[in-house]
Amino acid sequence: MDYALLLIAFILMIVGILGSILPVLPGPPISWVGLLLLYLTKAVPINYTVLGVTLAIALVVGILDYVIPAKGTKRFGGSKYGIWGTNIGLVIGILAPIPFGFIIGPFVGAFVGELLNDSKDSKKAFKAATGSFMGFLASTFMKFVVSVVFLGIFLVKFWEYRGAFFS
Repeated sequence: MDYALLLIAFILMIVGILGSILPVLPGPPISWVGLLLLYLTKAVPINYTVLGVTLAIALVVGILDYVIPAKGTKRFGGSKYGIWGTNIGLVIGILAPIPFGFIIGPFVGAFVGELLNDSKDSKKAFKAATGSFMGFLASTFMKFVVSVVFLGIFLVKFWEYRGAFFS
């Protein structure tokens, strides 16, 4: 049973890192579930402090993931169309066979979204798209760092108790 929990936990850690880039998946919370599964194995003793702190971080980052892009868009004069355009552009950018589509897509999506909101002012749409894109980048970077740190904790704990898994 420990092997199954360990394998599922590792898969969740990888999915969490991917989820930090993809807007559809909540990266840090998925990574946290991977940590929880690691601590539920018989080999690794439960440490409520680590689980509690990492859960709090995952929840705060999950909330900030929605707040940061919205604040970036508002700060630069954007609308909800820009935020939606950023997310749609990201999905299209990931699926499109173009280099750096995951970077180009959100910006173009935000720009198109802002043009749909106010088609008369392309300078304002460009400025709002820039704000939305900067908020998206900041949020994505934050989620990625947290998910990688959770993977680091996972690997350290696994390495520390690896003898108990394979004995």
